[in-house]
Amino acid sequence: MEQLKPLSDFFNAIAGDPRISITHIGIYAALLKYWSEHHYENPVQVFSYEIMQIAKISASTTYHKSIKDLNSYGYIRYEPSFKRNKGSKVYFNATE
Repeated sequence: MEQLKPLSDFFNAIAGDPRISITHIGIYAALLKYWSEHHYENPVQVFSYEIMQIAKISASTTYHKSIKDLNSYGYIRYEPSFKRNKGSKVYFNATE
């Protein structure tokens, strides 16, 4: 059950946050899956197309808005790379 702790912590944190939508939840869950597949490296380097595929999101504008929201709301720290061949960095705050 320890693997579910980050997701459980996220759900506890967003319980009273009306800004969070199902898209934010989907992206966060996709980030957690990707993070676990990369041995919980913090930060983890992500490419938007990989996270979008996991989260079942087809519009890059939706992805970028939602991941920037998660960053500004304090659920993750997101550092975009702006380079096609280098993934953006995502830090999970609970593990910093």
